[in-house]
Amino acid sequence: MSEAEFISRLRSIATDPAARGLADDAAVWEGLVLTHDMIIEGIHFLPDERPQDVAWKLVAVNLSDLAAKGAAPLGVLLGYSLGDDAWDKAFADGLDIALRRFGLLLLGGDTVRAPAGAPRSFGLTAIGRAPEKGAPSRSGARPGDQIWVTGTIGNAGVGLAMRLGEVESNETCLDAYRRPQPQLTFGQAVAPHVHAMMDISDGLIIDAGRMAEASGCRLGIMLESLPLSAALLAVRPDVVDTRMAAATAGDDYQLLFAADPAEAAAIREIAEGLDVRVTLLGHTAVGEGVMLTHKAQRVPLPERLGFMH
Repeated sequence: MSEAEFISRLRSIATDPAARGLADDAAVWEGLVLTHDMIIEGIHFLPDERPQDVAWKLVAVNLSDLAAKGAAPLGVLLGYSLGDDAWDKAFADGLDIALRRFGLLLLGGDTVRAPAGAPRSFGLTAIGRAPEKGAPSRSGARPGDQIWVTGTIGNAGVGLAMRLGEVESNETCLDAYRRPQPQLTFGQAVAPHVHAMMDISDGLIIDAGRMAEASGCRLGIMLESLPLSAALLAVRPDVVDTRMAAATAGDDYQLLFAADPAEAAAIREIAEGLDVRVTLLGHTAVGEGVMLTHKAQRVPLPERLGFMH
C-alpha cells in the first residue's frame, strides 16, 4: 500500500475538522497547530550521519510544518529508539542544541529499544500556537493567485549526492542536507497575506501537485524562475534537466505559497526585512494538477515527481 493509499483509508477515521481531512501539513485544534514527523535510518538519513545532525533534522522537519501554518513553536514530544550508548548520548546533546536554538520545550514522549541491527527510527510531535487570523492551509489557492517560494531549491538533493560521493562537495549543499533551516519567522509574518501555504519536503513538483489537488486549481510553474544557488550551479550545469532534478529532489524545507497579486509588495517587503529570498514561480489557473513551462515552452511532467514512501 502506498503512502497516499494508506492516508486515504485513514480519512474516514480522521473526521474532526481539526484534522483538515489529512490533506495539510498539520492539524489545527483549539488554537494549537500539531504536527508529527518520523525519520528512519536508510530512508531519511544515512547510517553514518552524525547523531547531532540527525537530531537537528528531526526537529527542523517538524518545525517546517509549523512554519507553513504561520505557527509560533511551543514544545515537542519525542519518540526515540534506543541503540548504541555513545550514539544516543550524542543525539541527546544535539537535540538539546536544536531545541535551545528554536526556543522549544521538551515536554515528554516515549522510548523503546529496537532489536539489534534494526534501523534507527525517531518521531517528533511539534506543537505551536496558531496565528490569530487562522493558520493557512494547502487548500486556499484560487485561480489568478501568484505562486511564490522561499530560499533556493535543490541544494539538499545535491548535498545527498555529495554525501554519496557522486559529486564534488561544498559546504552550502552539505549543510542544506544535514541541517535544514525552517522558515519560521517568515512563515509567521507572511501568513496573513497568503491564500495557501505548505512546506516543500518531498519535492517542489510533487508538493505543488498536493496544493493544486487540495485547492481544486492548476499550478503553473516556470522552471526558468526556479531559484538555484550558486553552490548548486558550481557542480551542475544550468540546463532544464538540472532544474527538473532540483524540483523533484526533496528535503528543501522551504515554503511554497499562493497569494493575491495585490499582496506582492507586502510579501517582498516582509522578505526584505527578514533577509529571506522569495521568488515568484508562476500562477494558479482554472484546471487541475501542475503545468511546467521553460521559457514559455510547455515541459512534460517527469515520471518521478518527488519522494514517495
